[in-house]
Parts: sequence; structure tokens; C-alpha cells
Amino acid sequence: MASPILPNTSNFLGVALVVNRLRDGPLFVFHYPPRILQPCASSSRDSAPRDELDDDDELLNQMSHPPFEAPSGSLPKTIDLHNWNHDDHLETDSGSQIVPWEHVAGYPTKDLESLLTPNRAFHKKLFQVSLEQLCFASYPIYVPENGIWRKKKKQPKYQTPKSPENADSASKYGESSILASDAPQIETKDMAEDAITGNPPDEADEKKSGMTMFNLVFILNPRKHEAKELAENLHLHIIKKINKAYKYSQQKSDFVWKESKRILALKDKGRETKTKMSTLWREILDVSSLAASMQDVFEAVSHNKIAALQLETAEGTVTHSVQIPVPFYITDLPPDDESGSKGLWITTANSFVEDDSLNDPEYLDKNFALLLMSDEKKIIAELQADPDETTAAMIEFVRLSKPTMSFHQIGQGTALSPAQVRKYAQHFIFWRRAIAIPPLHARDHYILSPNSDMSRLPRASQAWSRAFPLAPPLPEFLAVLSAAPRPYKLFAPSKNHRPTYLAMLAWLMRGGWVTQLCTFAYVVVWPEILYEVDYELEKEELQRAAQLQQQDDTHHRSSSFATNASADSSSSSHSHGSTLSTPSSPPNHPPQSSDDPHSSPSSPRTAAADNRDRGGSSSPTVPPQSMSSSTATIRSPTTAGEQAAEQARLDRLASRAHREAAEKAAAHNRRTQPIRTDHPSTNDAPHLAHLSPYIIVDAGRVGARESRYLAAIRERLPERIIHHSTTTAAPTRAPSPTHGTPAPAPTPTPTTTTTTSGGLGSKGTGTTLNPRNKWPIFWKYFNGRCALERVALHEDLKRRDAWNLLNSMSEYLICVRHW
Repeated sequence: MASPILPNTSNFLGVALVVNRLRDGPLFVFHYPPRILQPCASSSRDSAPRDELDDDDELLNQMSHPPFEAPSGSLPKTIDLHNWNHDDHLETDSGSQIVPWEHVAGYPTKDLESLLTPNRAFHKKLFQVSLEQLCFASYPIYVPENGIWRKKKKQPKYQTPKSPENADSASKYGESSILASDAPQIETKDMAEDAITGNPPDEADEKKSGMTMFNLVFILNPRKHEAKELAENLHLHIIKKINKAYKYSQQKSDFVWKESKRILALKDKGRETKTKMSTLWREILDVSSLAASMQDVFEAVSHNKIAALQLETAEGTVTHSVQIPVPFYITDLPPDDESGSKGLWITTANSFVEDDSLNDPEYLDKNFALLLMSDEKKIIAELQADPDETTAAMIEFVRLSKPTMSFHQIGQGTALSPAQVRKYAQHFIFWRRAIAIPPLHARDHYILSPNSDMSRLPRASQAWSRAFPLAPPLPEFLAVLSAAPRPYKLFAPSKNHRPTYLAMLAWLMRGGWVTQLCTFAYVVVWPEILYEVDYELEKEELQRAAQLQQQDDTHHRSSSFATNASADSSSSSHSHGSTLSTPSSPPNHPPQSSDDPHSSPSSPRTAAADNRDRGGSSSPTVPPQSMSSSTATIRSPTTAGEQAAEQARLDRLASRAHREAAEKAAAHNRRTQPIRTDHPSTNDAPHLAHLSPYIIVDAGRVGARESRYLAAIRERLPERIIHHSTTTAAPTRAPSPTHGTPAPAPTPTPTTTTTTSGGLGSKGTGTTLNPRNKWPIFWKYFNGRCALERVALHEDLKRRDAWNLLNSMSEYLICVRHW
């Protein structure tokens, strides 16, 4: 799975706001950061040749001017633009002024503001423009057709005001849940009073607005192959939602235009006083929440964090949070040049999930647990600061959530319903306060993650020592984990240390230092089973052919009886002088001599029968003279000669079919009859030498023949196995009864009744299991994608029983292990 293209400090250069007025035209209001430089023309980041510019790009290049070109006059000789700090104002010999904020990314804002003001056809659509190496992506918002931004007030629902100090926590935990609407939240101050008094909206708000469009533009410098995906990700998760929040605020209180006028006035004043750009920008960010929100967006999005907006409108504070959901895990090692994915948890436990499984809540509940990414006490303190009605339930969920307990287990026997558990888990995962992991277990295998970021090891070692002062040093513990894999419980000195070591494991999982080594299986069909199924299919085919042949013979005998009866009737008709069977002779042909051997009435039909026997048409041949007769008809063989010839042909075909069937039956009888052995994997009989084992890639989706293979394996599985905790050594496979060659195996394969030790060293009393009945249920997990460590969770089995069942099936499984 390739990592998604996300914004970073190299491909995300800044944000800008452009508005359009009927009177003034396009206006470039504000941009952040203050200094956005033009990328180098020959970028070393993109080795592939760039596409040729189309006509629109050439036109745009003709419109643009050289970077930082003075409007008129000549520059003083003492000024070097290449060494200009882009903070001070410059003045030419003619008295014209170069203002640092009037050039963005190497282009004059006068040109950019026209370029970034599309027509109404792009209203609420992705608008993307490429200008040399730069890409401008936006989501223009136009005023409604009536020219009025403000919507008529509806009867509002009363909302309890929230204090400003709780706004940040509300945006993180309460108001902007992924399960809620994407609409911005407004903290009302006087809406309730207006609803009570019935005050009408201001007359000025009903007038047509002078601002007809605003456009928040993202300035990007992506690699060539990343441009489309990066723009789409930003549009879907950031640009579209922020512009909608601005539109909401503009409709409520003309927020965008009022803030734009304030910023433009400060910029005009700064031009007159020649204020340094850094000073002016600090002043604008202090007085304008619109500019401050643009700063928050750039700083958060460029570092893949959550951007929490607070827009101070006339009707209250509008809060909204946006982010690009980033994966907290990867399935394969990233390329060496992709440093952003370094340190992420590497696993396939969350991938290869079928669509129907994703829609099944029970699958998610049983397969995953919640791992908090920060201290539990810190999260609870942040939740308690938000006076929301769901706060108490969410705090209870945080206290109950343990990385060793699945969502299904949390919902059992607690005050939280499974739906609440699922909802809160999704909430914390979306807002990056937790990740979903398979439940940690002491008997699972964990190894040093090949994607761990070793550059963070010194700092992580200090945090490890503070969290677990009595534990071995982090480098030493990771070195032990990177040795031969073994169950994690063996690292703990005693059983009493297991809770502490599980807490250490959770700490390592949180930082991406370790990953679980899982077991995946495919069904292997040994030659003995292949031969048996092929033999049975051939036998069934011969039986079906014999039945069909018997039915044909019965039908043939009945047809022969009817034919003979018809022939006798025809002979009787001839003897009585009937004229129905002989056509009249044509006038142009003389009658044939009686001495001609072919003058018999049955001669033409006999020739036709001979022709059919040589492979010709089976339909009767009509002589030419009968075709020219006005009373001629095409008749089936009715004379004795015709019927005899047809009967002879059918007899020959039947004899040939009988002969071929007999040959197939004889060949089948000469084959060696299949013999079931206790261990098909060791059966090396001569009649199996030409066969190779067959792998079923997905046992849950098979055809007819593969279904026969699975059924044959089921018949070989034991009907009962008994687990006893007293048995300590795993038995080896018994010798094959056919050849007497022992073949040791890593796990036992019982036949009828087997005593096992559980394979994992677990303790317990005697337990009777039926592998034969469980085989049709288990084979859906044998597809190379479902970890066998999850079978017990899915099937509500004890872990010991699940592994005993799998061990009893191990001879017919080929297993691989990876993360």
C-alpha cells in the first residue's frame, strides 16, 4: 500500500485570500507566510522532464512579469535584489516604491489576483491553475444570485454559551466529531435575545453586498507525479471545508468582507509609513481572526496536524477543525527517500479487509482494541474541561479502554453499549488521540519493527527510563526483541511481572518500535488427496456414462421394435397392391430394366444409407426423379430396406460407444485404487509421483473441484481431540501405514482421538474439540490475509482451544509469518 501524498513544508508554500468587488475588481487581501519565494527553475526534486505548457500556461507566462520588477524608473545601483531581505521597502531613483507584500512567490499580486478570480462557473468547485512549477488550488465561493450573502434567520434552537477557554477542547473532542456534521459550530451571544425580542436583521445586511466572491487559495509546489493527488487531498479535506466555514461566517455577519477591509486598510497604512513587513504582519495577525485562521491552517496542515479555527464574528465565535486523515500504520517498508513514513507502525493486521467485513460492526469490535497515544490522565483532564453531556460517558470509555481488551470485551458487562464504544473509539482515532490495534496478548510474538526510526532512540531512551525505571534500558530490550522470535510472556521474569511488561509493550507499540509477528495460512492439498478426488470424479463420470448408455439401449430396443412393426405393416400394404409408397415415373425417363441390379425400389434409399455410414448426412436422400414430380415428398425411411440400413447404422454407433466405454472402464479399473493414509503429506507411493502438492489461495472462495479437495481433507480430520494440561511434549507424526517411513512434524496431527498439550503451554482441564466440524468454519481464514492469532477472537473461542484446533489441521496448512 503506497503512502498517501500529504502536504509538508516543501510542497505546501502558503495560503492566500483573494476577494472580488463590483467596484474595485479583484483584490489580493492577505497571504501567509509573509515571505513566499519562487521555487528554483531547475528543481532537483523533480528529475522527470516536465510536460510542455499548453496555450493557457503560455498566456499566463506572458502576463507575468519578472520577479520584483519595479513599476517604473530604475533601481539604485546600491540595491541588490538577490540579497534583499524582502522585509524593507525599496525606492527607485524615480521615486516609485517596491512594497515587499505586493510580490508573492515571485509574481506581482496584481497579476495573481486576476488569475485567481475565476468566473461563476467555478462556484463551489475545485479550481486549479499551474504556473510554471507552482500549483494554485482553491474552492471559489460566490454570492447568491440575488446578491445578498445573509440568509434570513430561522427560529434558532437555544444553545448554552460556552466559555472561550473551552473552545479548543471543544473543537478537539466535542463539537467536530467525525460522526457529526461538518458544519461549523457557532458560540451564540445574542441570537437567543433576538429570538425572544423578535428584532429584525439590520437593514444594511439586507442590501446587496459589494463583495461578490472570495477565494482561499493554497499555493503548492508539488512533484510532477504528486500534483493531482496532493491537490485532491487538500481540496477534499481542507480547502472545501475551510471555505464553507468562511461562507457560513460571511452569511451570518459579513465576516469575510469586514475582515478583508480591516486587513487592506492596515496594508495601505503600512505602505504609507513604509512599515516593515514582519511588523505589519504581526499587527494584522493580532487584530484579525481571519488572518490568524490562515496562519493556523498553514502551520497545522504543513506539519500534518489538526487545524482548529476560531473566527471571531459579530454574532459569536465560530469554531471549526479540519485535518487530512493520515494513516497510523503502513503495510510495507517505505522507500528510502520517503522519510515521512519512518517510525509508523508497520502491520498488515488492518489491511486486506473485505468490504463486507468493514460493514460488519462485530468484525471491528472483536478484532481491534484502543491504544491511547497520550497519557490517560491528560486526556481525562481535557475532557473534564468541556461541559458536554457526553463527557461522562467518554471519560468512562477512556478509563475502561485497555490495549489488551477488544471493543467487544469493553462493551460486555459495562454501562457502555457496543454502539457507544464504537462511536467513541472512532472519535478518538479520528482526532489522533488513539489508534486501533489488535489486542495485545502475552502469548503473541512481537519483534523490533523494521520501520522504527532509530534517530529518535536517544530521546526515546530517556522517556523509557522515566516511565519504567526498573526495566532494562530501551536499546538492550529492543536488542532482545530483535533476536529469535518467541512469545512475549517469556521476556517477563515471572507471571507477576506480566502487567508491567504489557504496559511496556503498549509503550513500544505507541512509538512504533515493535510490531507483531503474525501467522498466515493457505490450504495445501497433498498428492494423495489430488489422486483420490480425481479418481472419484472419473468414477462418477463413468457411472453417469453407463447410466446414459443404458437409457439409450432401452430407447434403441423400443425403437427397433417399432421399426420392425412398421416394416411388417409396409410389406402387408405392398402385398395388397397399395399405391402409397411408389411415386410415378417422370415422362422424360424410360423405365429401368428389370435386369438392372439397382432397379429395386429400395436401391436409392440403400445407397443413401451407405452414404450416411461413410460420414454423410443422416437425412434420407431423395432421387432426382422424385424431385421433379409434382406429387413428390421427402419421406422418412419407411420401407424395409431403409429401416434395415438405419438400424445397422445405429447398431454400429452403439457398438462403438460400448467399446469406448469399456476401454475407459478398463483403464479406470487398471488404476491403483486410492488408499487413505494417516499422513498424506508423507505418502510417496509410485502412482503419486507425477503429482505435485496444490495450494488453494483462498479457501473461502473455491470452485467445484477445490470444494471436493476441502471435503476430502475434512474426512481425514479427527472427530475428537482432547486437551490435557499434563502433557508437555508435542508428539510427532506416526509412521505411514503404507510405507512405514516416519516423518516428524512441528505440530501434532491427530487421527481419531488425540491428546495434545495446547501448543502454547496453556494450562487447563480436559477439553474435547471436534476439528472435523470446525474445518468448514475455519477454512475462510486460510487465505494468507487473516492472521491465525485472530481466530479465537472471531469465533468466541478460548485461545488454547483455537490453537489446538489449528494444530490438528496443521498437516493441511502451509503457513507463513510476517508483520
